[in-house]
Amino acid sequence: MDVTRSQVHAFRLRRHHLDRPASRADLVAVVRDTCGVQAQVPSAAALALRARVRGLRPEDVRRALEEDRSLARGWTVRYAIHLIPAEDFLLYARALAGRARRSLGWFARRKASVEQVEAMILAIADALEDGPLTRRGLADRVVARFGEGARRRVEHSWGGLVVDAGLRGLVCFGPDRGNGITFASRRRWLPDVQEYAEDEAGAILLRRYLRAFGPATRQDFQRWAEVPMADVDRTWAVVAEGIVEVRTGGRAGWACREDLRALRARPPTAPVVRLLPSFDPYLLGHRDKSHLVDAAHYKRVYRKAGWLSPVVLVGGRCAGVWSYRKAGDRIDLRVEPFWRLSQATRDGIGAEADDIGRFLGGDVGVRHAKPS
Repeated sequence: MDVTRSQVHAFRLRRHHLDRPASRADLVAVVRDTCGVQAQVPSAAALALRARVRGLRPEDVRRALEEDRSLARGWTVRYAIHLIPAEDFLLYARALAGRARRSLGWFARRKASVEQVEAMILAIADALEDGPLTRRGLADRVVARFGEGARRRVEHSWGGLVVDAGLRGLVCFGPDRGNGITFASRRRWLPDVQEYAEDEAGAILLRRYLRAFGPATRQDFQRWAEVPMADVDRTWAVVAEGIVEVRTGGRAGWACREDLRALRARPPTAPVVRLLPSFDPYLLGHRDKSHLVDAAHYKRVYRKAGWLSPVVLVGGRCAGVWSYRKAGDRIDLRVEPFWRLSQATRDGIGAEADDIGRFLGGDVGVRHAKPS
């Protein structure tokens, strides 16, 4: 089947709830449909949800994480911290289990004792049975069992063995304490999470990925999930009967058979305008980003060391970048377009800026730089 690039953009915008934001009651469904929201920077994760959920407030996100516990925060695809539905916590852990095995190989190649590493991971989970702990508090518990040399394994700036415990579904993030984070026992913090077999979980996650980011290739999925290609091939074979090849501009990808009608739908006449934050999931689904941003502007969006700029999204493509500064009740929002924007697009940016002001609690002033 052949579809146009505009049809693909419209399909993905719908699946990411960017064409028509969902209600606040559907917050968890939005997070599920986008296959998680990257949350290394919590404020960026909240702004990504703001773009998808009508009238969302920061308090709604905090309540879902800490009171209702309908959302959870943990390490999922690309080893990155994500917000995911709490009920899916073990779905991600089992679907991405190949990374945990690869991590043990990493320790073995550095002549670390696999048995000791396993013991430390279990000790991290055990230490959290009495309640959430800060990283320092968690490290103190582990050091009490294994000696001071274990501290660097827990307090490592990239997460250390706490990440490995998270990848296995043993540890998640607990409630924030001021500006600090805590870790919690998944068994205690999220006690009613469904268990999955590895192959079953992988197939579910791949289908969800294709429903959010399709048409896509095996290489796209491998880059998005960052799992061994052998795992991708095995999972792809499991879902093969339910997916079909789709061609766009001479390029082949794959989509769920049930989504063919939605892919054929006529795109809207007026392009959707959204201000997406850094690390927005819409920008991270594919290996090749040419469908999102022109080569001339690529490095302004996808920056060094894995950082992404907040983008002005127009009709599914990056039309510029933006930034803001908040001082008291004043928010100065600056737009740097890649080309001359139409008045309709500028009006759309203004509406988005007003909603960001509502979300952050301030009066917004928008400045447009010259196209560059």
